[in-house]
Amino acid sequence: MIRPDIGCSKFEMGSMRSKKRAAGPGSDERVNGNKKNNLKTLSPFFAIGIGASAGGINAVTELIAQLPATLNAAVFVVFHLSKIAMPEILLGRMKKNTKLLCKIANDNEPIEPGTIYLAVPDAHLLVKDKNILLGHGPRENRFRPSIDVLFRSIAADFGERSIGIILTGFLNDGTVGMNAIKQSGGYTIVQDPNEAEYPDMPLSVLETMEADYCTSLKKMGDAILQTTKNAGVKGITPPEVVTLESKLSERAATSIERVSQLGNKSIYACPDCGGGLWQIDKPSIHYRCHIGHSYTEKDLLYKQSESIEHTLWVSVRMMEERRLLLLKNATSYNEKGLQKLSEQYSERAEQMQTHILKLKELLFKINSD
Repeated sequence: MIRPDIGCSKFEMGSMRSKKRAAGPGSDERVNGNKKNNLKTLSPFFAIGIGASAGGINAVTELIAQLPATLNAAVFVVFHLSKIAMPEILLGRMKKNTKLLCKIANDNEPIEPGTIYLAVPDAHLLVKDKNILLGHGPRENRFRPSIDVLFRSIAADFGERSIGIILTGFLNDGTVGMNAIKQSGGYTIVQDPNEAEYPDMPLSVLETMEADYCTSLKKMGDAILQTTKNAGVKGITPPEVVTLESKLSERAATSIERVSQLGNKSIYACPDCGGGLWQIDKPSIHYRCHIGHSYTEKDLLYKQSESIEHTLWVSVRMMEERRLLLLKNATSYNEKGLQKLSEQYSERAEQMQTHILKLKELLFKINSD
């Protein structure tokens, strides 16, 4: 278990392992020729996925400012934004701090190196056959766009030339996706949790895997350049479970038979739709229903708590309404001179009030856990 007070030097890899061979002449050279970003790659380019949540805007801005115009990669950025967020404002800020072309991701758009693609609110950002794919399927880890969805698709499509980067944020969206990239032969970079404004997301990754780099933001640009320049051929193919899950995300919903191929049926029900959840052990443990909702163990626990609270508040509301109706009947019978009936209804209303108070006490305890 990694604690925030432990220095990141425990995970710092410095330069990539010696077995990573240089890509050869021209691996990061570019010449004019692309009308949009004035760049043309001379070698297969990389796909870099950047995931951030709380505190992530400043972190991403600092990171992309370090990237050179000759970067041999396409960059994809996912923030956890609300449905009403205006990506144009964020895009404008990014443009002021990078030499790369910045644009909002569009469906079916061909991917070009030297470009930063920003995910739009309320739509998953995926890549398929070197094209952008926007999905409106169920949320994963309670978010749409989800970092896991992007990273998994990058791993499936780019394999060894995929790079995942996790920055500051709450909870653990991105952990499963980083494991998918790692197991597909790609590279993983994590912000130093001691530096991150909100260390949950970086810590979650480091608790489940050994990242290639765990470093501060100011050194992250160098880590990216070292990776893109020196990465050698490993001969690793993305695992079948990664490609299958990526296809499920592309289709947004599928059959129960397809999901059952990925894992075993668990005892848990999906807190969003009520369907059964299948436990998928690779690339790291998570749960998925046949509709497409997906959760890590921590997110499932959080969502269950959220669902319990919602159910109990609905119960409180219904009980309050019943108490008021009982009191109305008690008053009506009293006005008619039917004292015995009036007292019975008043007594039942008092009992209901007792139940309401006990239920509220339970709710307050749940929220304090």
